[in-house]
Amino acid sequence: MRVLIAPDSFSGTLTATEAAETIAAGWRDHAPHDELTVLPLSDGGPGFLEVVHGALGGDLVSVSVSDPLGRTVPGAFLLRDEGGRRTAYVEAAQACGLHLLEEGEQDPAVTSTYGVGELLAAAVEAGAIRIVVGLGGSGTNDGGAGALAALGAGDAYALGRGGVALAALTDDDLAGLEQVRQRFGEIELVLACDVDISLLGFHGASASYAAGKGATPEVAQQLEAALGHFTDVASRVVPVSTDLLSGEARRLEREPGAGADGGLGFGLMLLGGRYRSGVGTVLETVGFDRLLSTQHLLLTGEGTFDWQSLRGKVVAGVAALALEHAVPTVVVAGQCSIGRRETMAHGISGTYAVARSPDEVLTALADPVGTLRSLARRVAVTWSV
Repeated sequence: MRVLIAPDSFSGTLTATEAAETIAAGWRDHAPHDELTVLPLSDGGPGFLEVVHGALGGDLVSVSVSDPLGRTVPGAFLLRDEGGRRTAYVEAAQACGLHLLEEGEQDPAVTSTYGVGELLAAAVEAGAIRIVVGLGGSGTNDGGAGALAALGAGDAYALGRGGVALAALTDDDLAGLEQVRQRFGEIELVLACDVDISLLGFHGASASYAAGKGATPEVAQQLEAALGHFTDVASRVVPVSTDLLSGEARRLEREPGAGADGGLGFGLMLLGGRYRSGVGTVLETVGFDRLLSTQHLLLTGEGTFDWQSLRGKVVAGVAALALEHAVPTVVVAGQCSIGRRETMAHGISGTYAVARSPDEVLTALADPVGTLRSLARRVAVTWSV
């Protein structure tokens, strides 16, 4: 039996590579005769650079950048020549990821994407004329204002202090934005986003994800208002483009992916960035469709399999392709909160959770490798021929 093991990272416990190897080990415990293909994946969030580098090769360039609270952390970007164009792959989570913060430090009211701007500046300095930015897993909610500040778009104090501070933003605070836009006008900026949400509204960045980054309901409302003000200021500073189909003014904050990474998508769209599905970008890069066509079963997974998993995440992306090839998809996750009817509608044949109670969650966190390996073995008992 040929099994393709292609999980995302299990956030906070295992990288995608660690998760894939652990699942494979558990499967082999029961079915050592099966032919396993291990393929770690990413949706643009943590692990994006590792996955792309593993698939494409190239040169990893080390840099030092600021984390969400301004501390210096190590980072890197991948540099390759593709068709005569120097291309850089950047993982935003290296500078603004939630994993860089201790639990008591998580506060999207004050965290900043400044370090992402430093990564982009380093890629430009290295000669990149095409930059693919993986967006996902951030601990920030500043609309990309910090990244713009690092690139010289405006006052670093006004833009780099987190999302709530944007409520006091003035037009003068973005005085350098047009100059930065001109500099990036010669660069193809691709935004490989983990979600397709807009910036504002009930399904926007603040309403959907701020709580998971440490915000109270009151802070989430403050962030929504501050980002709304930020878009108003930006629309006055940046010339408004027109939608060629409708003839109406194009509102970047409503674009798919503008809300990715706490609105970092919006900030990079101000520089000409274009949205692409993060998982779609990765699957194309690693040749997933070709690999899948020869398999009998797809085994994927992530830390928490919930409604967000169906909005541009790895599980939904691979399941859709597996359905086209008539390959059954099985999900192995830390926790599952999606019903069977929803999973079947997305072509998923089965879901298995490491933890199904609070006590099991604590056990899984104490031994993520052991508990995931044990679950993978039980899944193999059911699915291996």
